[in-house]
Amino acid sequence: LIVAWCVPCLVSLDTLQELCRKEKLTCKSIGITKRNLNNYEVEYLCDYKVVKDMEYYLVKWKGWPDSTNTWEPLQNLKCPLLLQQFSNDKHNFLSQVKKSKAITLKDNNKALKPAIAEYIVKKAKQRIALQRWQDELNRRKNYKGMIFVENTVDLEGPPLDFYYINEYKPAPGISLVNEVTFGCSCTDCFFEKCCPAEAGVLLAYNKNQQIRIPPGTPIYECNSRCQCGPDCPNRVVQKGTQYSLCIFRTSNGCGWGVKTLVKIKRMSFVMEYVGEVITSEEAERRGQLYDNKGITYLFDLDYESDEFTVDAARYGNISHFVNHSCDPNLQVFNVFIDNLDTRFPRIALFSTRTINAGEELTFDYQMKGSGDISSDSVDHSPAKKRIRTVCKCGAVTCRGYLN
Repeated sequence: LIVAWCVPCLVSLDTLQELCRKEKLTCKSIGITKRNLNNYEVEYLCDYKVVKDMEYYLVKWKGWPDSTNTWEPLQNLKCPLLLQQFSNDKHNFLSQVKKSKAITLKDNNKALKPAIAEYIVKKAKQRIALQRWQDELNRRKNYKGMIFVENTVDLEGPPLDFYYINEYKPAPGISLVNEVTFGCSCTDCFFEKCCPAEAGVLLAYNKNQQIRIPPGTPIYECNSRCQCGPDCPNRVVQKGTQYSLCIFRTSNGCGWGVKTLVKIKRMSFVMEYVGEVITSEEAERRGQLYDNKGITYLFDLDYESDEFTVDAARYGNISHFVNHSCDPNLQVFNVFIDNLDTRFPRIALFSTRTINAGEELTFDYQMKGSGDISSDSVDHSPAKKRIRTVCKCGAVTCRGYLN
């Protein structure tokens, strides 16, 4: 077990698996379990051929290196799902290259073209990698809703330089510690003078926990000092995402996106936007790099000042993958809960209308919580002027550029 955890960055996965088997060690993270330590379980199918009218598949055994792959007759394989995936991947490849003929060898044996087999293996490895990433995301999240991952478009796997977090990550030198010193003593926060009233604003939610205040108005939720319990109607954002969402590969060239797997009612809380909190000066520097790549993950915390920015490029949650639209179905609101420092509002995304299952979630990168999406609201800071990023949202009202 010590070997399995100490050397993964120094040797290949195949070598690790062989070491574990020789030492009779189990390591779930690399596929070595008690179940397959001495047994063979099909992980995926690599290739196909027909010999004397007998169908064979090249099998990759779970937890075993590629050097142990073997050709097995179809009748010995009890893995209908993997067989179906193999068939689907083959047909997907053929439909892409518009070729459907297998190679016919001189001895009349049939086999897949090497390019097809190579694609099928890559797709199988991608499927495993995305499943592991999905499991990791669900282990890290701290809310009810589940996260799913899907890519039926290309061979792109999990992002290599992205780390899932649930709340703001302050950059060195920035302190987000500003705990509240008092809370409400309401028995029913919906009817009594609660935290919003103390802050001079209206309670943000109705009895169905839908937002009822106009964009640009801050949300003050009950905090850790309040005497109300977790079922308080003024605790919505802090409960986290309640919906099952899917990170999926878009077919319009926008990379990854996020879609909902369930119906979301209008004016409902969907997710928070989190990332690394940096200074505006650092954001200016990073903005140059992002502009050159045609991407943007910078969100200015400009509720009352313009000192800090949230950068979700490397650290973030599922909102990292939400795409821009000039006709969005999500709206930005500033939220204050345990930290009342107006320089560090939490950024919450609420639905602007009913969003049906399977629909992509989007928000307008220029909104900044103001509710004003006219051209006058665009941030024209020097960082935004350098390179204009073309918008691909396809909306009728598309402005043509993200910035």
